Parts: sequence; structure tokens; C-alpha cells
Amino acid sequence: MVDGTYRAAIVGTGAIAAAHAGALRASGDRIQLSAVVDIDTAQAGAFAEAWDVDTVAPTVTALLERGDIDLVHLCTPPVWHAPLALECLRAGVHVLVEKPPTLSLAELDTLIEAAAGSGAHLATVFQHRFGAGAVRLRAMAAAGELGRPMLATCDTLWYRDDDYYRVPWRGRWDTEGGGPTMGHGIHQFDLLLSVFGPWEKVTAVAARRARPVETEDVSMALVTFSSGAVATVVNSVVSPRQVSALRFDYEHATVELSHLYGYTDDDWTVHPAPGHEDVATRWSLAPSREESGHAGQLAAILDALDAGESLPVTPAETRQTMEFVAAVYASAFTGTAVRSGQIGPDSPFAASMHGVGAPWAAVSVA
Repeated sequence: MVDGTYRAAIVGTGAIAAAHAGALRASGDRIQLSAVVDIDTAQAGAFAEAWDVDTVAPTVTALLERGDIDLVHLCTPPVWHAPLALECLRAGVHVLVEKPPTLSLAELDTLIEAAAGSGAHLATVFQHRFGAGAVRLRAMAAAGELGRPMLATCDTLWYRDDDYYRVPWRGRWDTEGGGPTMGHGIHQFDLLLSVFGPWEKVTAVAARRARPVETEDVSMALVTFSSGAVATVVNSVVSPRQVSALRFDYEHATVELSHLYGYTDDDWTVHPAPGHEDVATRWSLAPSREESGHAGQLAAILDALDAGESLPVTPAETRQTMEFVAAVYASAFTGTAVRSGQIGPDSPFAASMHGVGAPWAAVSVA
């Protein structure tokens, strides 16, 4: 920190980096984007010029040698998340890593251990948790205003064509870690888990229906939560009519969200059960025009840094979501239900999300 302002660096200047730079700029003088790193030096230079960044560092090692960076935003392809985050944590620098944070549970556990040993904090970008509607929903649920959770549906129905997968690291287990379960639907079901709490059991299927990839392009899961609530989770990159939709059925109301890549209060609807019309009235109090996004999470991160607390989303919260991802793959590829805590360090699904191997691995896509 210099003169009361945190100093940040962005590592990886691809498309998502602009969202991080925009969030940093929106934070005013609380934090400054001081440096960028990218293996494509021309791209890094253009990004630095566009965002008024003083320093383009050639490597993360060189960046850390400066000794003045407080927070690194990791925006690289997923294969580089774990090694670069590990380097930053060991240098005592806080890390905010894009989803998926690692390729596997084993990699995530290594980062969690490194963070605990270094005193630096690790957080994952799950920005949908921080939109006003999600915050309001969790608060009302915690206060008992919605009654018991009963049922949820969580759909990430997106469309990515073959050209999208011509980027070399996409659609591969060893570089992306998985398909839409890992890299697309994770935002919606992370929000689901943040609302409904600990999951208990997953029964899933996954398939490669159309895309020329190693990974799945669709998955579906039935989920039981510790509360007794149940949910369905659907992830797809072959759905021409795109939507990100969540529905939460409680005793006293149904709360629904329909959006695509970010939401405002206008994307939420509340349908009270008979006799509980006051739920809709309480929901409408203190409306917000802000869109869910990186700025909301970054503001919460800066508050945590000021207070000397763990950064949201914490490693424990991230692990709950990543264990859910592993359970979807483990259930889909073994044909059995998977319980929370079942994927231990010796499980093949801890070392890699495809574990024992996808059933279509030996079949080519036309």
C-alpha cells in the first residue's frame, strides 16, 4: 500500500481482464492498477496503454520482485492459475483468481495450504454472490422470512460454437479442467450453493453431444442439501436460446432470477405463497440499480483488506463449489451417487476432474 492506496496487478490481458480493470477503476483511490503481465508483450502493452498502467512486467517473478504489489488479479487461462497463484502466495501477495480457480481439488488444496502458511489471502471470482438481489435473498432466508428452503432449479444454458473451441486451451482437460460444468455453469451453481448452503449428495450425467472437444458439452445433476432441500443443476454450451436462470422455492415464496452474464434487481421476481404477501413488500425495500459484477466483489475484497480479514470468496467457500464440480464428474463417469467428503486425496477425481476418464474418450466427434 502506498499513501493509503492498495496496488494491484493484472496477470493475463485477455478478454476478462477488462472487467477487472474496470472494477479497479470504479474503486476510485482505494486501489490502483499499477502493473500488467502477459506472455504476449504486444497485447500487454496495448492493454497497459488503454488502461493507463505504468508498468508492463515481463513475468510474474519480475512483478513480485518489485515488492510493492498488494493484490494480483489472475486472468490467465485456467492451466496457469495454480502455479502463478502459488508463486504469488509464497511471496506474501494476495491473489484474486478467475474461475475455475484450479484444474483440480488437489491443486486447490495446495493453494489453500500455501495461503495458510504465508499469511497471504486467496479469493476466487464468483461475482454473482455480490449482486444486490443475492445479498437480499441470503439475508431474508437467514432471517427466516422465506420459511424453509424446499426446491431449486439452476440452469446455465449457453451457446458456444466450434470457432469458440479453436482457442487451443479450451475444451481440454489438461488446460481448461472441464467443460461447461467447470467453466460456464460454475457461476450460477456457486450462487445456488451460497444461498442453499452445504450440499450433501449429487447424482449426475454428462455428455459430449456436439462440440469437437475432450470435455463434456452438457451436464445435469440432482442435488440434495444438508437442509433437506433438493435441486437440479443443468449446464450447457449447445443451447441456442441462451439463459442463466435460477429458481428458489421456499415455504413462503418463490424467488426467481433470469439473466445471461450479469443481473440487476429488474431480473428478479418474487411470487409469495398465499398469506405471505408481505414477502414481496420486504423484497422491494431498498432497490438497487447496480449490476452484479467484478466491482461488487472487489469492493468487498477491499473492505476485507482494510479489516485484515479473509477475502471473499474464501478458500473454504471455493472448495465447497469445486468439490461440487468434482462430484458432478465423479457421479457422471462412475454412474453412482457421490456424497460430500467422499472424494478424498486418493480419489482419481481429486487429481483431475475427468478422474477415471470420460466414457466418450475413445470416440471421435464428427
